Amino acid sequence: MRKIIHIDMDAFFASVEQRDNPELRGKPVAVGGSRARGVVAAASYEARKYGVHSALASKIAAQRCPHLIFVKARFDVYSAVSRQIREIFFAYTDLVEPLSLDEAYLDVTENKIGMPSATIIANQIRQRIFEETGLTASAGISYNKFLAKIASDMNKPNGYTLITPDKAEELVASLDIGKFHGIGKVTAAKMQRMGILTGADLRERSEEELVRNFGKTGHYYYRIARAQDDRDVQPHRIRKSIGSERTFETDLSEEEAMLEQLEHLAKEVAHDMERLKATARTVTLKIKYFDFTLNTRSKTFLSEFSSEDAIFTVARDLLRTPQLPLYPVRLLGISVSSLLYQHDRLQEGYQFTLEF
Repeated sequence: MRKIIHIDMDAFFASVEQRDNPELRGKPVAVGGSRARGVVAAASYEARKYGVHSALASKIAAQRCPHLIFVKARFDVYSAVSRQIREIFFAYTDLVEPLSLDEAYLDVTENKIGMPSATIIANQIRQRIFEETGLTASAGISYNKFLAKIASDMNKPNGYTLITPDKAEELVASLDIGKFHGIGKVTAAKMQRMGILTGADLRERSEEELVRNFGKTGHYYYRIARAQDDRDVQPHRIRKSIGSERTFETDLSEEEAMLEQLEHLAKEVAHDMERLKATARTVTLKIKYFDFTLNTRSKTFLSEFSSEDAIFTVARDLLRTPQLPLYPVRLLGISVSSLLYQHDRLQEGYQFTLEF
């Protein structure tokens, strides 16, 4: 039987800010946004007590918690800490599947230290993370990815939960459908309208009914209702796009100001591409206007590119597309797709570049 660990950092971005600035410790902190506008990227546990959470509009966050402290995101710092943490994972296994900067799956069925207990490994990892970064992490341990993910949320922050085979089906049956990993808010609402409120309710539905109502994902829902998940931990999980976006405290009205922001975004995207050893063929520009109207434009090339200059040049040209108005802009974003990674290029035996 497999031994899977899911490690989830506790309020990662906010915890890094509290670690680096003692004045923020013990206080409600929101990373990203401001009292005037924007969106919360992360919230400390002190802020969460007031109902502040990621993806919440900053204005609402400030209303819920009047003494909330907003700090600017420092993604370069978060990325550096994430790399530190990942090196700790690799000390135990090469089967590491990062999901984001702050969480990952590890398969420790066979591990580098010859330890038979996945729980001991999980707690060693948590201890090392704390000693080397000053941050806490929570862990879920079980025999498949679905259960490990569920378990890591059960004893946060700074805790761990083990779900053993003899307890798994009972636990899943009692679980609220909104707590199922892989079932989003829209799907959960649809299930609730169908009378599926818990894992036990989900298990009563046939696979045919679930596929009929939810498409191919219905097969997955049928299995997880029975605590089954045969997905492997994928150490080379491929990202389909790389992007960065920014919401502005004051709407941008001048093209010069927009181009300045596009330069910053292009730099961030190029940095991530370099880190991931990736090239791209498609650039997408995202614009959200003052009235929340959203517009996107893309351009695809036959050749690959990865430089900051190339990304900026394409984004600039997309911004100047005649059909796109230049009235006040609330948000700008750049993403690249049609990605090719270094490993793929070596296998194919070619490399193209696109220069501007």
